[in-house]
Amino acid sequence: MQLMPVVKGALTWVPGVMALKGIRPTGGSTTADYCYGVWMKHLVLLADAGMSRIPTTVAEAGPGDSLGTGIAALLCGARHCLALDVVRFAPRERNLAIFDELVRLFRQRAPRPRRGWPDFDALLEPDLFPHRILGDALLEQSLDPARLAAIRAEIDAGIPGGPDAFIRYRVPWGVPEPAEAGTADLVISHSVMEHVDDVDALHRACAAWLKPGGWFSHQIDFTDHGITGQWNGHLAYPDAAWKLVRGRRPFLLNRVQLSQHVESMEKSGLVVRRLMRNERQDGLRREQLAPRFRAFGDQDLRCRGALVQGTRP
Repeated sequence: MQLMPVVKGALTWVPGVMALKGIRPTGGSTTADYCYGVWMKHLVLLADAGMSRIPTTVAEAGPGDSLGTGIAALLCGARHCLALDVVRFAPRERNLAIFDELVRLFRQRAPRPRRGWPDFDALLEPDLFPHRILGDALLEQSLDPARLAAIRAEIDAGIPGGPDAFIRYRVPWGVPEPAEAGTADLVISHSVMEHVDDVDALHRACAAWLKPGGWFSHQIDFTDHGITGQWNGHLAYPDAAWKLVRGRRPFLLNRVQLSQHVESMEKSGLVVRRLMRNERQDGLRREQLAPRFRAFGDQDLRCRGALVQGTRP
């Protein structure tokens, strides 16, 4: 267990330090390439898992620094994008720039930006674009100039988000209002679930947002996010010490393991259809972990990332 993460966490309690830091970028969704790749990955793997059409309403939990992933869904034919976050990170200027670049990428049928995990190249055509899902007729309609102008006007206006809007940005988000419950055809998140304090509440909320028959797709990162220098080093801290590491940060890592996420999803009434693990054999050994983590199975302790997809019956 390293001391420096504890020191950094303790410094957040010094008066003025958090105000000095301000709201910093969450990382990731600051570029169109990133958002394009995230949406393409979820869409292609969902289609392979059985999702038969482009969802009408896509809800993204934790879009972060931009609404680019939801915008990519709109450019593929979704009618509504619902961005759900705890802090308003995504500024108008960045959303506009990413929108313009995403339009160019889809018009060019650009290949997936980079190989990552999980590798879904086998589900793409030779030019690394999903033509079987995003055919020319669909994209011609979804990229119609009048439609693009209407979406861009909403972004330019700061996303006023009326009931019929293309984009709604709900901050802070939680359990949907009665009129909003059961409205999403798809709920997605990408490297978000590891940051949420109340995982059970989050999965219940995702289930509440979904229509019956709707899909969910979550990619979860179980690494230490660079806090300790060991990919699983965050699991060496007992809970009391981890509170010191977190300090006054509004979120850090919840250290919830994959089996706990799956159990929580199932308790919320969701059905897991696909579970993919990205495992590592290195890092801290079981005996070097905090006592409560030593009790977890090997599949949890070796898992550095997972993709979980499924449906609400």
